[in-house]
Amino acid sequence: MNEVTKTLFRKYLKPEDYLAVPVEELEEDIRPTGFFHNKAKSLRGLCQALIKTHNGQVPQTMEDMVKLPGVGRKTANVVLGTAFGLATGVVVDTHVRRLAFRMGLTCEDDPEKIEQDLMKILPSGVWIDFGHVMIWHGRQVCVARKPKCSVCPVTDLCPKEGITSSA
Repeated sequence: MNEVTKTLFRKYLKPEDYLAVPVEELEEDIRPTGFFHNKAKSLRGLCQALIKTHNGQVPQTMEDMVKLPGVGRKTANVVLGTAFGLATGVVVDTHVRRLAFRMGLTCEDDPEKIEQDLMKILPSGVWIDFGHVMIWHGRQVCVARKPKCSVCPVTDLCPKEGITSSA
C-alpha cells in the first residue's frame, strides 16, 4: 500500500482527478494492493461524496469519515491521526489485532472492541503513534507465524515471550 500511494498521490491531487480517468486506469494504478476492482469503486464513490458533501475536502470528524464509501474506523483513525493530528481512536489493523491479543491487552476479536480496550488502557496522547508502532512491530518483529522473541525490545512485557527463539 505504501508503495502504491507514493505514485497515486502524485498522479491524483484532488477528488476530481480520480473521477477524470477511466475506472480501468485507476484499477491498474491500485492493482498491487489487491481487490483493486472494489477499491477503485470505493475510491470513486469516496471522491464523489467528498465533492458533493464536503466541498472536495476530507472531513475531520470520525462521524463524517465513516459515512464515506469504503471508510471504516481503521481508515478514519489513520487519516484523522496522521493527516490532521486528531487522536480520535486507535488504529486496529490485522497486526494491531494480533499483537494486542498476543500481548494480553485484549481478549476481544472484533476490531472495534479491541480499539475500545486499547483506548481504556492507553493515554490519548499516544493513540496515533501506538497504531503505527504496533503495525511496524507486527511486520518486523512479532510476525504472525514466527515471532522473533529473541530480538524483541519489549519481550519482558509480553506474556507470550519465548513462544519462539528465531531471530
